[in-house]
Amino acid sequence: MVKEVDNPEWKEKKVSLGNAIIIGAVLAFIGLFVGINFNNWFGTVGVYFGGTGSGSLDFSSLDEVYNKISSSYNGEIDKNALVEGAKSGMVDALGDVYTVYMDAEEKNEYTNSVLHGNVGAGIGVEFGLRDGYVKVLRILPDNPALRAGIMIGDIFYKIDGEEVYTWSSSEIGKELRGEAGTEVTVTMVRDGKPIDFTMKREEINNVSAYVKYDGDTAIVTVLRFDNDTGTKVQEMANEFASKGVKKVILDLRGNGGGYVSAAQDLLSLWLDNQVVLLQKSAHFGEENVSTPSGKAILKDMKTVVLVNGSTASASEIVAAALKDYGKATIVGTTTYGKGVVQKMYDLSNGGMLKVTVAEWMSPKNNSINNKGVEPDVEVERSSEDINKMRDPQMDKAKSL
Repeated sequence: MVKEVDNPEWKEKKVSLGNAIIIGAVLAFIGLFVGINFNNWFGTVGVYFGGTGSGSLDFSSLDEVYNKISSSYNGEIDKNALVEGAKSGMVDALGDVYTVYMDAEEKNEYTNSVLHGNVGAGIGVEFGLRDGYVKVLRILPDNPALRAGIMIGDIFYKIDGEEVYTWSSSEIGKELRGEAGTEVTVTMVRDGKPIDFTMKREEINNVSAYVKYDGDTAIVTVLRFDNDTGTKVQEMANEFASKGVKKVILDLRGNGGGYVSAAQDLLSLWLDNQVVLLQKSAHFGEENVSTPSGKAILKDMKTVVLVNGSTASASEIVAAALKDYGKATIVGTTTYGKGVVQKMYDLSNGGMLKVTVAEWMSPKNNSINNKGVEPDVEVERSSEDINKMRDPQMDKAKSL
């Protein structure tokens, strides 16, 4: 059920970047400074951060602060909470948004939802913070949100009547998830007007890749790079000959990445035993990552790759390699520019540390980090295009 509801005029909220940076820095410092008692209960810091011991860091001043707090603070002290805050604070102090500490609960959610797409029952949307509000970034196929009429760019305003427009993405996600078959009413703001969408939660069909056919063109959409994404697309490609496919459109728009190995597997469909990225690390040296031999069944297939500003990480590896080797025409807008690689470290407390361990370059030694991959054919897709279900980028890809 969809209905428009009355409400006061909705205005775009502006966020002060300067204030956000200052607040973030203060919180990171407090988490690092207050949270560590090296002598009493943080002696195993080397285990968490991959070192051989604590000799390279002096925690005495932090220990002094904790001792003062523990002997004078007028309230209860949760040592476990301080330890968790200390870990987060230490990692945040690096100033690298891609290096992250996760506790056991955060690790489980990240592994299931981000890496494997196991989100349980919900409505089938991907969302994130944009312009100060949590907005819909992608609507998953064959799910309640798509059938109800929710659109990309819609702002989360209320869930079951409760205002959520000040909530974080994770808080909204928890509220949207629930038991399959239960009903939820989500109020979205579109063009300044709130609209109610009432849906029943379903087990989310959250595949990492799918294919549609438009005549002799196969349109392969890759939403993220799971462990099995390359295998899924290879299975699709094996059917192309029998379907008379003469052209492939690889849609990587909104793909925030995933496993580098999955991007490597996908590229093996076009590149036969060829270098797909150059990885450079201060701790692990330099490494050339190549595709295996004998799998490049699409190496002579006309290919167009669609990208935008949300195409990042592993999806940029794919776009950059296909561009460097002249295997595809890149259409859309410049990609996000995440040219760094993270490694996951499981921790003894059930948490996980995601650490930036290297920078990667394209096969032609082009840096991607903070630059992105520029399209061969630049085509914008505006918010108005999205809301009116127009796709000039796809139209251009089909015409090439």
